[in-house]
Amino acid sequence: MDSRTDHRFDSNGAGITVQRALELPGLRGGLPEVLAGADRLQRTVRWVHTGEVPNIASLLKGGELLLTTGYGLGTRPAEQRAFVRTLAERGIAALVVELGPRFTRLPATLVETARTAGLPLVQLHREVAFVTVTEEIHTEIVNGHYALLQRAEEVVRRCTEALLGGGGIPQVLAILADFSGNPVFLETPEGLLLYAAGSSPGGAEPLQVWEGLRGQHKDAPPPAGSVLVDVPGGGPGSGSGTGSVRARLVLLPVRGPLTPVHRIAVERAAEILAVVLMQARQDEELAARGRGDFLTDLAEGRITAEDAPAQARVLGFKPGAGPLLPVVMRLGDPIAQGGGWALLARAVAEELSSVGVPVLLGVRPVEGRVPLLLGLRAESERAAVADRVATALRAGVERAGMQRPGARPPVVVVGVAGGWAAASAGLRHAAETATAAHGLADRPWYDARRLDIDLLLWRLRDHPDLAAFVERAIGPIRDHDRRSKPPLLPTLETYLAHAGRKAETARELHLNRQTLYNRLARIGELLGTDLDDPQTVLTLGLALRARRHVG
Repeated sequence: MDSRTDHRFDSNGAGITVQRALELPGLRGGLPEVLAGADRLQRTVRWVHTGEVPNIASLLKGGELLLTTGYGLGTRPAEQRAFVRTLAERGIAALVVELGPRFTRLPATLVETARTAGLPLVQLHREVAFVTVTEEIHTEIVNGHYALLQRAEEVVRRCTEALLGGGGIPQVLAILADFSGNPVFLETPEGLLLYAAGSSPGGAEPLQVWEGLRGQHKDAPPPAGSVLVDVPGGGPGSGSGTGSVRARLVLLPVRGPLTPVHRIAVERAAEILAVVLMQARQDEELAARGRGDFLTDLAEGRITAEDAPAQARVLGFKPGAGPLLPVVMRLGDPIAQGGGWALLARAVAEELSSVGVPVLLGVRPVEGRVPLLLGLRAESERAAVADRVATALRAGVERAGMQRPGARPPVVVVGVAGGWAAASAGLRHAAETATAAHGLADRPWYDARRLDIDLLLWRLRDHPDLAAFVERAIGPIRDHDRRSKPPLLPTLETYLAHAGRKAETARELHLNRQTLYNRLARIGELLGTDLDDPQTVLTLGLALRARRHVG
């Protein structure tokens, strides 16, 4: 779409209306009388032109206010009708004729033709200086454009502050949606949705609006009055970054009409988003972030279970009638911003393609998480699918080169299978549990239901009583291990993990039984307790789990 102001729009600070032009001193002094088009005086005047030739319409582009003394109107009714019709077809804002030597009053043919064509026609009863009228109107137009740019600049300033404050693309789109009062979308050049913001009449979610107006008709032109602005992406060697299109901003006139100030604001915001997208580097990451935002909003209750299925379909997730399985992977070490998340999203998606069930994969770089939803045919598939998904997730991390030597392995937590409401709670539970599970013995995946104690201890990690409890329970052993060899904490952990079965403990530690007995006796001596006492075993087990969270 052309970025110039379209005279068909209402002004909204973009220019001057015909009504305003008639109120300025230059034209007001001519005692203007509106003979036709009184209901169209809110048209925007793009420019002022003066002329006295019959073919003046061929010199105009549309949106002008034409000043004339009438010498080019012709003397015959046919000439006058043709003159007015061509001006109306050209789309001028208004025709203003100064009465004088040529006309003492405008001919009825001229007036009737203007009324039929819907062209505002004004006669001036006094002589005016056309140059003064032109200067006044042009000054108003320039001032209007300046005010327009100021409003757009304020929106750009807010977008910039949001990004500098740690926000991202959703925050920028939310600002644009709030400013225009209409939903805003960021889509790929191919028409796939990346992000959405704003609402529509009746409180419909923006994703539902997009699905109805854009998602089903990617090849059709957008609704009339829409604003589409390309976000430049650039590439290697592109220099200015304008050599290609990274994405497209779409502003749809759902709640109200769009005006030039909205287009200017969107164009300026596109320049800001171009920087964000260049930093992200890959469209895969953008799409994965958008899906990660959706899954996080679902987990945190910002999207209801009733609205979630339609929005998930827009994002490409179409499960069957079976239960949904929430899964969250948390990386052992954070990934640097930039291409890392794009590589990870692509590698994991490719690995998951062999799982054989519908998958919605997202990324959350800030939290270092990869949330997923999977569509099962039956709840009985949960364990088998979880095995395949965990293998695919870890393989994707390795392919992306994100598993550095010595780094903690990623943690995969699988929630409870169920409907959309259960998926919301399951994603939230799995995300929290994935954080609490770091430091546990590595395994392909964890069942979120079996980590509730670890989650509870993690939530208490900053409470001084938890650190005091750990010190009372196992402090003497930690002190011993700092001074003496061999360390006893690994022996205690393995012993408790095997529920006090000494033969299995000795076998895992590669110890003979007598050596194990001696170490267990030393532990009991240091703690002043009996390791066969169930209450003691419970206390020590909790303390060993809690020590991962208290430093």
